Amino acid sequence: MAPEQTRGKVVATPGHDGQRLERVRLYRSQGVNGRIVHGDALLFLRSLDDGIADIVFLDPPFNLGKKYSDSNPSLDRRPDDEYAEWLFAVLNESARVIAPGGALYLYHLPKWAMRAGTQLETAGLRFHQWIAVMMKNGFVRGQRLYPANYALLLFTKGKPKRFERPRFPAPRCRHCGKYTKDYGGYRPIIDRQGVNLSDFWEDLSPVRHPSRKHRGANELPKMLFDRVVAISGAPDALYVDPFAGSGTGALCALSADLRFAVCDLVRANCEIIQSRLDHLISSRRGKCPSTRTRSHGSGSSSRCSPATSRSKAASWT
Repeated sequence: MAPEQTRGKVVATPGHDGQRLERVRLYRSQGVNGRIVHGDALLFLRSLDDGIADIVFLDPPFNLGKKYSDSNPSLDRRPDDEYAEWLFAVLNESARVIAPGGALYLYHLPKWAMRAGTQLETAGLRFHQWIAVMMKNGFVRGQRLYPANYALLLFTKGKPKRFERPRFPAPRCRHCGKYTKDYGGYRPIIDRQGVNLSDFWEDLSPVRHPSRKHRGANELPKMLFDRVVAISGAPDALYVDPFAGSGTGALCALSADLRFAVCDLVRANCEIIQSRLDHLISSRRGKCPSTRTRSHGSGSSSRCSPATSRSKAASWT
């Protein structure tokens, strides 16, 4: 379903409650190609053409009772069957918009990641990786073990068009500076090349401290998005995020010269995303705005690439 272009807005067929999509900002200059949309995630996904996205990143509400909408405060407090129906609809639309060889990442609680994996396979995607992301400061609930991880699923549409295995410096003791593990005879290789990224990410967790967040709710750390882009991204690829939050994923995509299309239900979040992107773009051009936003997680170390032709741009902007 292609959206109708209007002045300053993108209008799609309304949902059951009359919702429409508002285009908050369109970027189409000096090597920056992206857009920010305010509205419902499912409606946003339905507005995109088939097979257009190279990366779809999903961090949906977990159905834990958090408030995301003033008009619908119970949006994140649904019966499990109703939530599953909504989540599966999001997964199906996400699978539809992924290009052949593209990647879908889903960040969720293990309980729902397990169900989502089955749905994604039904939708025609192929399982590639289950990544366990360390969860700190969790709480024991009911007759269960202490929860210590979130799930980050990676599915692809057929053989992945791009899959890179990042390497990073081996962890060292913060006191003595020595490696925290004994690599034996492999130490010279570790010294030169670092270690391979595994499927257990214990070196990051959600951003909770007020001094490091850009909004009231918790955020995913920049390092997580950096890794997603490093594994599956490439210059001029399209990154799609229908639950964009404070926009860290969009910033990481832009820093790696990807195109982006992001959406959030909360208008204030869209304004935060725009502010952070505008600051990053100004930094890339060497013209920092006089009123600086917090740069934590902004990826401001990226170089500025020259404008290039965008053969796919017309089908999604």
